[in-house]
Amino acid sequence: MSNSNTTVNTAGTTYSNKTFYDRALLEIAKTRLVHASYGQKRSIPRNSGKRVEFRRYELFTPDANALVLEEGVTPAGQSLAQSKIEAEVKQYGAYVEVSDLLDLTSFDPVLTESTELLGEQLGTVVEWITRDAMCSGTNVQYANGKTNRLSLEAGDKLTVTEIRKAVRSLKKAKARMFNNISEGNVRKPHFVCICSPDATYDLQSDALWQDVSKYSDMEQIYSGEIGRLFGVVFVESTEAKVFSQSVHTAVFAHTAGSAVVTLSDIPESAALYLAAGAKVKIGSTEYTVSSADAAAKTITLSVTVSGAIAAGTAVYSEDAGVIDADTKKGTDIHATLVFGADAYGIIDVDGEGCLQTIVKPVGSGGASDPLDQRATVGAKVAAYTAKILNNLWIVRVEHGVSL
Repeated sequence: MSNSNTTVNTAGTTYSNKTFYDRALLEIAKTRLVHASYGQKRSIPRNSGKRVEFRRYELFTPDANALVLEEGVTPAGQSLAQSKIEAEVKQYGAYVEVSDLLDLTSFDPVLTESTELLGEQLGTVVEWITRDAMCSGTNVQYANGKTNRLSLEAGDKLTVTEIRKAVRSLKKAKARMFNNISEGNVRKPHFVCICSPDATYDLQSDALWQDVSKYSDMEQIYSGEIGRLFGVVFVESTEAKVFSQSVHTAVFAHTAGSAVVTLSDIPESAALYLAAGAKVKIGSTEYTVSSADAAAKTITLSVTVSGAIAAGTAVYSEDAGVIDADTKKGTDIHATLVFGADAYGIIDVDGEGCLQTIVKPVGSGGASDPLDQRATVGAKVAAYTAKILNNLWIVRVEHGVSL
């Protein structure tokens, strides 16, 4: 009798507080969102498929000859043209199982803590998805005049000059500026820059940043922001993209005439990289990977190697910065994003049903939980995606950072 009453009371409390848990989840998740805060927002209607459509109007062609007016003659009207970009949404979620013995008398506090932890986890996942989508563009600026990522070194740092170059690119592409309302005041038109704490450290060491932020009344530091400079509002994110070397290991064993190479280790990051078609260097020779088996720690090359490759020979990828000649370790490269309004689109996290808690209290498991011993609290992103809408309106500045 007592156990039954406990189950009913717990379930009732859980359901009555559903709104509270949803709000707690959203508030915690939103604290993780930086990249996901500035995109053009869209919602996906129920029963409308898994694809969402983002739209933008095309600029009219400024043809002076075609726009000459004849006296008393009404010209033909212009037609609006839209670009449509589609993206497919995906679901993300996780849950925590709580035993009745663990939380027999204090179920709700554990539920609240679990909700906050899940909110932080899913908020970070949404942030990563958005960040990676924003970093998928081809409008790249390599610091210090370098021409590709592999040539970047730690000394090729983010500077005010690099920011000004990015702003120049956005202006030439006629990128729209943000002009939002903040704290009751209309903000001056501005672009947004998202950078890592390491990039911030280098940028704030730039003498030009210090001079402008200190002496210019037009560009004062804003509360809650890193700063504002040359029409760019800077926002720091611990989740800013860092391009790290995916593969850095060594040969464990290889037999002459075989395409199979056993490696010392294949960590998860390397396993994701070592898909069919991936390029790796073994020693000084580049090979194409045909397949990989992380469990067996083997890769199969697209060609056989006639001579035996010596154990201990370095195996590495060239997808980060400059490779150290001795260790074959690649330099971490940071991505700083400078962009205008409507440069990319997202599914609104605040949208109905997008981010939600799912609570299964003790006693709800039916035959799968015959002794009413388990409860679960879950969190789900019902549908989310992010997509670049205008590649020229978002500049990815790739650079090194101070060690």
